[in-house]
This record gives sequence, C-alpha cells and structure tokens, in this order.
Amino acid sequence: MSGPRQIYEVNFDGLIGPTHNYSGLAYGNFASLSSRYHTSSPKQAALQGLQKMKLLHSLGVRQGLIPPQERPDMAALRGKGFSGDDGRVLGDAWTKERDLFLSCCSASSMWCANAATVSPSADTRDGKCHITAANLRTHFHRAIEARQTARLLREIFRGEAFAVHDPLRGDGLLDEGAANHVRLYARPTGGAVNVFVYGQASGGAEYPARQSLAASQMIAARHQLEETGTVFVEQDPQAIALGVFHNDVIATGNGNFFLAHGRAYRDQDSAIGRIKAAFRTLTGGELITVEIPAAQLSVDEAVKSYLFNSQIVTLPNGDMVLIAPVESAEGRPRAIIDEIIKGDNPVKAVYFSDLRQSMANGGGPACLRLRVTLNEDELSQVHPGYLLDDGKFALLEEWVRAYYREILTVDELKNAELLEESRRALDELTKMLGLGNIYPFQQ
Repeated sequence: MSGPRQIYEVNFDGLIGPTHNYSGLAYGNFASLSSRYHTSSPKQAALQGLQKMKLLHSLGVRQGLIPPQERPDMAALRGKGFSGDDGRVLGDAWTKERDLFLSCCSASSMWCANAATVSPSADTRDGKCHITAANLRTHFHRAIEARQTARLLREIFRGEAFAVHDPLRGDGLLDEGAANHVRLYARPTGGAVNVFVYGQASGGAEYPARQSLAASQMIAARHQLEETGTVFVEQDPQAIALGVFHNDVIATGNGNFFLAHGRAYRDQDSAIGRIKAAFRTLTGGELITVEIPAAQLSVDEAVKSYLFNSQIVTLPNGDMVLIAPVESAEGRPRAIIDEIIKGDNPVKAVYFSDLRQSMANGGGPACLRLRVTLNEDELSQVHPGYLLDDGKFALLEEWVRAYYREILTVDELKNAELLEESRRALDELTKMLGLGNIYPFQQ
C-alpha cells in the first residue's frame, strides 16, 4: 500500500526585466503614481527579486520563475499603427503618443500574482491542475501581457496533468489573477476553501475595481471547483479608494491561517463568517483568523507598508513564516508582526526582504509570485528550465550583472540601442535555461 503523495507549493516569481522603469501607469496604485518618471535601476531590481527567490529556496520552499516579457512591446506599437524599422517606431510613438508608448514599455509583467488564477488538482472535479491566465483588462499596459502570459504558462505547465486556459473574454469579465484569490486548507491534499475577492465598479470608489464577480464565478466554474468550498466576498469600496487595488494589499492566507485588515471587505463580519463556516464544513476544523483593526493600523499605513502583501509560506517542518517587505520592519507594522509571531497561530518567524525597486512601482513580495501547489507527478511534468536550484541562481545573478543597466531614465526607453540590449539579454536567458524560442523577436 503506497503512502500519501508528496505535495509541493512552488512559488513562480516574475524575473524582473532589463527595461524595468517607472512610468506611473497604474491608476489607483499610489506607489506607482508617486514614482512616475523617476530613474530606475534594472540591475538592482532584478538582483533584489532573485534574492527573495534565493531566500525561499534556502528555507526549503520550491522556487521557479516566469521570464520577463519583451519591452518595449513592439507588436503592440505596430498594432496601434506605427510602422517602419524599430528605431522609427520607437521615435514616432515617443513623440506622437507618449502615454501609449510608455504603456508599451511597462515593467508590470514581473508581478506574477496577476499572471493567473491557479486551482490545484486536489480541488477540481476532474483531478487536473487548472490555470486561467488573467486578462488584466482594467489597464492597457497590463492587458497587453495576457496573450504572452498564456503562452508562457503552457510552456511551463506542459503535461497532461494541467489544463491551462486562455484569458476570459467578454463584457464585465475583469480578472487580475491570484492577487484576488486565497486558498485555505487543513491538509494540502484535502478539501480547500477558495476565496474569490471582487469589487463593484459602481461602488462609490474613485479608483476602479479590478476584479469582477462575474469573472470570479466563471473561473470557479471553469476550474470545476465545488460550490461548497467556494466563497465570493466583496472588497470594501472605501478601501479601494484609499489605494487597495487588489485583495493581496489588504489580506492574505495560507493553509489554516487567514490574516486580514479590518477594512478588507464590505460587511466584513459576514464575509469572514462565511469563509470560516466553509472551512469548518470542508475540514472539520477551525480557521485561525487574525484581523487587524483600523485603530491599530490604518488602511493608509497598510498600503504604504505592504504588510498584508507578505508571503506566508509553510516550511518543510510544518511551521509557517512571513516573507515581509523591509517597509514593514519598523513602527506599527513591525509591532503587529511581532504580535502575530508571539500569538497562538502557525506563524513562527519573519524574514524581511528588500524589494525597494519593485515596491516603488507598487509591488511587494506576494505581488511577485504565483504559487502553484503540485504533487510529485505534476511537478515532474513542469518544464525543468523554469525550476530553480543553486546553480541556476548563480547563473542568473551573473547574467543580470552582465546585461542589465545600473540606471535607466524613462526617456532612454525610446532608444533602439536599449531594445537591442534587452533582446540580447533575453535571447541569452532562453539559451542559458534551455527555454527555446519563447519571444516574438526569436520567431
């Protein structure tokens, strides 16, 4: 008689690209808007991201990557009517339609929490791991990622164990991926509660809600999730107006532990109560819930510190730890973290990660990763080039130091020389990791 199958939670982080920049494109994302036109450091950004991946790897958590998309997106610019050689397309777009040009230069594909929504095979009726690439329709600079993301996901999750779906299409189907989804469970192989968080476009908020109820319901149906384990809760519209553009800015969870700000949801007591009731029904146990009241940490402080954008991960020994941004290492956010660690819950330690380059663009530790729960058979069907080990970390750090610029100004994005530098870097990346020709310029 065989024993239980080994389960792995693999974090696939976005590898930050060689044209990482601050164009301030994300309406409603205060960090992004406040950094508009600032000088960036692509080299520092990529190395910071790799350091976080190495930290998870050193703790015994499986780590993968999703490569950066080519930027500027020349196909998108040509699709908008610009023609000629690359230099002319870049120059004309910069001069004639600056906002469009900058949208086609966005570094946002690094935030892989928005790449897709993932349902492990333990949750689905057909026993497959279902993955739906997000359409990211709220912003043009993100919507142009969707097609390439779907293609990459099919390259990575290429076996029969996976069902990788195209982005949702249709009016009202706004989908921004795992940033608005939380999976809670007592055992990785047992029943799980899938929490989908949506916003109301007409909810009175100044900034747009980025996930619709219709999209969340369609993903749950497409992924063949059981209704008894699926809960839909609405974001607090006033929190959206204060910069809470995704659920993972205000709440997070892992296993049997759920952490939320007191202003995360409309009618919060009811929302948390429905999540707890579903967890109790499915698992027979109690969901350990920590709610941080606004009197202890304001929504504004939560957004600035990105405390709730910490990754909560389970180590091989069963303990949970927080991977938190350094912005949460002091003041009231740090006091809250210390209380959590001392409290009666599974979180035993915190590790602070310096992601200042990403944070300045509005993305913290959890924004950078798409977590995928896999059994041994499924893991064996993942393209090995996208899974990391000590040797690959060393190669990637050397590659970044060789190909990335130390500083980059926004007006340098129009230079054809930068485009060629970036293409050489990405071409070398695909050869180094054995990924094949995954970029349009390689076709």
